[in-house]
Amino acid sequence: MEDQKEKIPVSDNSEMKIEVKAETLAATVDSHEEEAGGAATGILRRWKRKDMLRRGSLGLRGIAMLFSLISLILVASNQHGYLQDFHVYEEYRYLLAVAVLSSLYNAGQVFRQLHELSTGKNLIQPRNAGLIDFIGDQVVAYLLISSASTAIPITNRIRQLFADNMFTDSSAAAIAFSFFAFLCLALSAVISGYKLSTQTYI
Repeated sequence: MEDQKEKIPVSDNSEMKIEVKAETLAATVDSHEEEAGGAATGILRRWKRKDMLRRGSLGLRGIAMLFSLISLILVASNQHGYLQDFHVYEEYRYLLAVAVLSSLYNAGQVFRQLHELSTGKNLIQPRNAGLIDFIGDQVVAYLLISSASTAIPITNRIRQLFADNMFTDSSAAAIAFSFFAFLCLALSAVISGYKLSTQTYI
């Protein structure tokens, strides 16, 4: 007699269990893929935001450097003899000193950020750089608005004595550019503060 192979019937319940397991496995795989895609999207957004903040900070410091240089040149060249020389007045000497400091600070920051953008290497550790940016922007911004505010009253008094002339016009222009530099650094300080607050190691 030939051996007859018995066929083992597969119940409907077993088929349903297999289908349910397959669907569950597929759903799990899909959920993991969605999580991975969401994480990648979040990382890309974070990188884009970080790059935008870095470029915005660089642009603001570059403009602040330009305004500080213009203010420096206007004050240093403001010499017309007698009581119309900037070095006669302490307020204008203060305005000039702060313009020099602001120009040097912003030039150093612009150089550092351009180097980091072009080479991808940090000249200063990120943690130290964040603190320097935040403190430096605030200190220099305060000095700029302080020097501009100090020079305004003396400029008004000179106008009352000598009326409007080249000396007072140059002084007023230098004060205005120092104020514009202050606005740029104040915005940069806000960005620096935000970057410092989002660092994971703080």
